[in-house]
Amino acid sequence: MGKDTENTRVTLVGIIVEDQEAAGRINGLLHEYGEYIIGRMGIPYHEKQMNIISVVMDAPQEKVSALSGKLGMIPGVSSKCLYAPDTQKAPK
Repeated sequence: MGKDTENTRVTLVGIIVEDQEAAGRINGLLHEYGEYIIGRMGIPYHEKQMNIISVVMDAPQEKVSALSGKLGMIPGVSSKCLYAPDTQKAPK
């Protein structure tokens, strides 16, 4: 059974991790929202003692907002979302 993509948007979620202890909580959240994740890439940046994670989702707006909000509540973690144009709106 495929998921309904009629009311979804493609979103890039950028996550900066400055506290390595937060990794387990982040991975748990990403697993929780896994059905909406198209792909992810993690980059360790040893010189700055941080990790950068890019997550691409195709999800309803409320799911993306919920994930971003939960990530933002983890100490040592910050996240921002970049939304693709909403191609489902009628042209002007």
